[in-house]
Amino acid sequence: MITPEIRRLSALQHSASTARVLNLVASNLLISAAELGSNQRFFQNRVLNNSLVIKHRIRPHELDLFREPRRVATKIVIPIDPQDLRLGGSFFFLGQRDFDVIAKSEFGGALMPGQRDRLLLELLDSLPSLDPFLLRGQLQRHGLDPAKVYFNISDGDIERMYEFVRNEITSLVGISLGGGIGQGIKAGRLVDKILSNNPGEDLGPLKDVLRMSETEYSDGIFAWRGFLYYKWVLKELKPDAISAWKGIALLETMGLGDREAEQQIRKSKARIRELIHGVLTATSQALDVYDDAYRDLTEREDPAGFRDFLLAAPDMFARLGEELGALQHVVSFWKYRFGTKRPKRPSAAELSDILADFEESLSCGPET
Repeated sequence: MITPEIRRLSALQHSASTARVLNLVASNLLISAAELGSNQRFFQNRVLNNSLVIKHRIRPHELDLFREPRRVATKIVIPIDPQDLRLGGSFFFLGQRDFDVIAKSEFGGALMPGQRDRLLLELLDSLPSLDPFLLRGQLQRHGLDPAKVYFNISDGDIERMYEFVRNEITSLVGISLGGGIGQGIKAGRLVDKILSNNPGEDLGPLKDVLRMSETEYSDGIFAWRGFLYYKWVLKELKPDAISAWKGIALLETMGLGDREAEQQIRKSKARIRELIHGVLTATSQALDVYDDAYRDLTEREDPAGFRDFLLAAPDMFARLGEELGALQHVVSFWKYRFGTKRPKRPSAAELSDILADFEESLSCGPET
């Protein structure tokens, strides 16, 4: 019997990675992992390197798996057959109570503390989403650089994002680098520094202005980079999110379905549309906090507000990443499944599973 969980898993068979799902199975279809050196493979362990990594909303019955309450956990799915995800697979959560026992039993010494793959798993778990740009930056920041095929981000996306950030931070040049002739060149250099894994001395004057310790400043700059990126993501994502919001209301199933099932589908569609609206509102409000703090620094010449923002940014960045990551996943899968001019209508069972996945992704979990 093909259960709803397996149907949802098989729906990812050939779809690309999203901010919620890192699909190493699909990535490996694009290139033979045997052609890559061990440091170029995402995971060195071949079983892990044919897995799916999922940012998973914790359900009430899963709370006891963890020592501390969590809204989101990182789930590793090991397919029985990577070529046919309909067969299902086993899974475990990073950070669950018996993680070390499972890791030793399934992977021997490959996931012992200090090993490369263990470090990689911990870095995945530390991020609020699996957004490829931030994921790649976090790994490079720690000396890990898997092949580009594992990151679903185009050169065009990178170019548009850099241009967006350059326009955003031009007004900061006078504070961090000094104004005057060549400001455009300096703005470009500042963008490179902010988006790099080592801001270096160019941002030193800003640290002095903000009177922050090295650790506070380093963590704050990384979260600031995340805010800048997520501001660009929201700008790019919003039209497609609105399109999905409208399309969900109009979506119909193939053939006549059970009346009770159809009623549940209508309720689920209404909840998802409400959740999409809520995420768009919440993320816009979070980014407004950043905009106000940035204006304090650049227009009002009052660094205190921006300093407070940087100190709070790591926690805010985590929640913002969870919410936008969930929305990116929904929009990405919506475009993949229903983005053509005449998409095939889903059966009631398929639509129920898709909507359940959307609702699970977008719903807020227990507060920590």
